[in-house]
Amino acid sequence: MPKSQVRKKKVYTPPAELQPKTAASSRKPSPVWVPALAVTLIFAGILWLVVYYLTQGFADIEAFSVLAEIQYWNLAIGFGALVASLLLLSKWR
Repeated sequence: MPKSQVRKKKVYTPPAELQPKTAASSRKPSPVWVPALAVTLIFAGILWLVVYYLTQGFADIEAFSVLAEIQYWNLAIGFGALVASLLLLSKWR
């Protein structure tokens, strides 16, 4: 039995004026402060949580009395800084 011929289709390319611009080429790079602030927020959040957990028994010391007064809001502050850094890093180009 004879083998059928394979048809070669031309690849369609739209005219240059109708082609959409790529999103990557129209974006500008992020300022330098974006990753610097994100890394700072990561370290600040982790440091806040570590200090809170390590000083729970030392509420009588005046320097740590503020941490004891706001109790579980310390978790919100620490994790809030970490979430804020993630939001900043998601916008980093």
